[in-house]
Amino acid sequence: MDIKYLITHSGGFHADELLSSAVLKFLYPKAKIIRSREQKWITPSSDKIIYDVGADYNSGIKIFDHHQRPSPLRKDGQPFSSFGLIWKHYGKAFLEKNKILAEDIDDIHLEFDTKFVLPIDLLDNGAINLSSGGTLSNLSLPVLLENFKPAFDDTSPTANDDAFHQLLPIIETFILSIIRNFASKLRAEKIIKALINSLGSSEILELPKAMPFQSAFERSNANHILFIVYPRGSEWTLNTIKLSENTFEQRASLPASWAGLTNKDLETASGVIGAKFCHNARFIAIAETRDAILKMAEKAVKEFKRNI
Repeated sequence: MDIKYLITHSGGFHADELLSSAVLKFLYPKAKIIRSREQKWITPSSDKIIYDVGADYNSGIKIFDHHQRPSPLRKDGQPFSSFGLIWKHYGKAFLEKNKILAEDIDDIHLEFDTKFVLPIDLLDNGAINLSSGGTLSNLSLPVLLENFKPAFDDTSPTANDDAFHQLLPIIETFILSIIRNFASKLRAEKIIKALINSLGSSEILELPKAMPFQSAFERSNANHILFIVYPRGSEWTLNTIKLSENTFEQRASLPASWAGLTNKDLETASGVIGAKFCHNARFIAIAETRDAILKMAEKAVKEFKRNI
């Protein structure tokens, strides 16, 4: 039987059931979202998916709650929220409907689960202390979504439901943007892997266009590559490579004598005609031509080797 109803709890809302609702509504656009704790609604039937309510987790009858004891846990013992459960069972269908390549679905499903779903699960279950993030804690997604809740003195009987439904298209767009970003990175990885395989021992890798490259290097063994060059518009860019996605530390920085310089000053410091800009933090530089950017990259390699 077709899914006619998506059932979650009434009253205030949290990130986990909002995100679950966005995923399920995308998969079942004709289904009606019912926010209720009434027994008639939270009793499983073949035309319902019930989540974040109902005190049971049973994918066979399509109920996905996590508040009961014992609560559902991942294989590593970390707790699920309703979002984790919904992503586990419906995430791959969501990716398929978004036309993700079949060969990439497993990778993207896992990456989204690891980088996005798991943190929501942990926060919802109190397994992460947001205060450890300092001022950044106010920018976590669950906290940001709290701002959409109606004011305490809003007397409208539909205030919570209205805010909930106002959020859904925003959240769907947010999820889709992240998924498409992951897919883009995978496409770039395939291009970069082929280029690395044909590069040989050179420390400079030239890309055909600007593209995400950090994850490709984290998955490769090409530790000899120090700098990336690529065209961007009418100019060329020289980039360093971070040691990992979660640090600003670079494999190799651009020469200290270039830091913060532009145009003639940078041409003089680098000895390269056409050099236009070097960031003060020495992780990116710009030149007018391919020839100029390659010369800058070669000089950067020599400077790095001289200093190690």
